Amino acid sequence: MKNLDESLKKEQIRSEAVPVRDGEPPPQPPPQTSHSIFSKQQADELRERWNTIQTAFIDEPQRSVKDADALVASATKQIADAFANQKGELEKQWSRGDQVSTEELRITLQQYRTFFSRLLSI
Repeated sequence: MKNLDESLKKEQIRSEAVPVRDGEPPPQPPPQTSHSIFSKQQADELRERWNTIQTAFIDEPQRSVKDADALVASATKQIADAFANQKGELEKQWSRGDQVSTEELRITLQQYRTFFSRLLSI
């Protein structure tokens, strides 16, 4: 992970050093992405649901396991949907045909690298 962080920092320095041609707007850096799929509120709600399920185990163990399965399925779906949405946004950046500059493609490739790293970190 440390090597990944270092290489990302080096790439950021390289991307910031790209010269800007006269009349062209400077390239936009990749958007900052949160390391968490869930907002704080969503994570708190999921934890609260988990605590309720865990507490109910004493009285209804089978129902608690069934509810835990449903909660994990719901969280997994939210994760899959979030990654699918992010991938779709990245695809929009480069799939406009010939109207995409090499610089835009370079930035998009950096964003894909960050996205892929996030996928591998889960």
